Amino acid sequence: MLMAISITAATPAQQILIAPPLHTESYHILDSAGHTIRLTSVNWYGFDQKEYVAGGLDHVPVAQIIQKISEIGVNSVRLPWANETFEHDPVPPAYAVSANPQFKGMRAMQIMDAVIAALAEAHIMVILDNHVSRADWCCSEDDGNGLWYNAEYPESHWLDDWKAMAHRYRNQPWVVGADLRNELRSSAAWGGSDPKHDWHAAAERGAKAVLAGNPRLLIMVESPEYSTNFTGFDKLPVKLLIPHRLVYSPHAYYDQRHTFATSEEMKQVYDTRVGFLLHTKPAVPLWIGEFGTCQDLDCGANAVWFRMFTKLLQDNSQLSWSYWALNGTQSSGASRKYNTVETYGLLSPDYKNIAAPKIVELFRTIETPPSP
Repeated sequence: MLMAISITAATPAQQILIAPPLHTESYHILDSAGHTIRLTSVNWYGFDQKEYVAGGLDHVPVAQIIQKISEIGVNSVRLPWANETFEHDPVPPAYAVSANPQFKGMRAMQIMDAVIAALAEAHIMVILDNHVSRADWCCSEDDGNGLWYNAEYPESHWLDDWKAMAHRYRNQPWVVGADLRNELRSSAAWGGSDPKHDWHAAAERGAKAVLAGNPRLLIMVESPEYSTNFTGFDKLPVKLLIPHRLVYSPHAYYDQRHTFATSEEMKQVYDTRVGFLLHTKPAVPLWIGEFGTCQDLDCGANAVWFRMFTKLLQDNSQLSWSYWALNGTQSSGASRKYNTVETYGLLSPDYKNIAAPKIVELFRTIETPPSP
């Protein structure tokens, strides 16, 4: 049985005190007032999916979803989008926005504008995430979205789209970051002699495009192997034309092929693949762009892993993070069925309640307020 509760809370102090835009200094993210900011985020997907619109707008008004984000207590949203959504800018189906009649007949990007404006009004930051080229569920090795380009959406489109997206929100200070590309697959490389697979060089080109559109954005860079292996990033770092903008963004999920007896064992393994970057130069902050587990935390080894990973976040306040996902229901896509329960979702299928109270309580054990 799905457990749902209503948690009421005032807007968290993190949301009130933050003064965007953001920048980096050593291993930290800071706001314009010099406060150290720990990005605590949720992923709200849908603009990257086959309905071309954020999930939940078919169930409740957008303001109610944003109120739930505030109640969860995070200070930011990672907002996935697809190149297809941006370039074709379709009108989402009426059923996908049925609880928001003001959006009926509007194009996807107009709705994104409205969603971002509503998040900004609530002082919730937004990190734009180029999740896929063709709108669909992610990720597999053969879905056509494994690199930053494909035949239908070549690199030139990716660069132009990023520059235009950054420019579109250049006057919205609560849009604070650009996650250049989600989960590069195993065919991507960090460096090397093949430009078709060299994600390091492409990331620098992508960052240049973003900063040309908006020089105030943070640049989030993921790694190959589904953003789980940052080996070599210290020896071949990303170099930006504008300093103090770079953030690396690993992802973490339970993998039955790699289990851990203790949280210390987990830390040692993760340090060899990612965590070592917090002890090397050049200094770059880390933001866990995705991690997640089952709603009720009653999923055996997966839940054990999640609690261990939460302990890792508790012990390292330098790590910012973003939970996958906020959504209470699935969008249409490969292996997905529209309006069925999102088993990793924080919200209930009707989007009216928090369906994962145990996870939300764990969030509150790892949050820290901004420095004075």
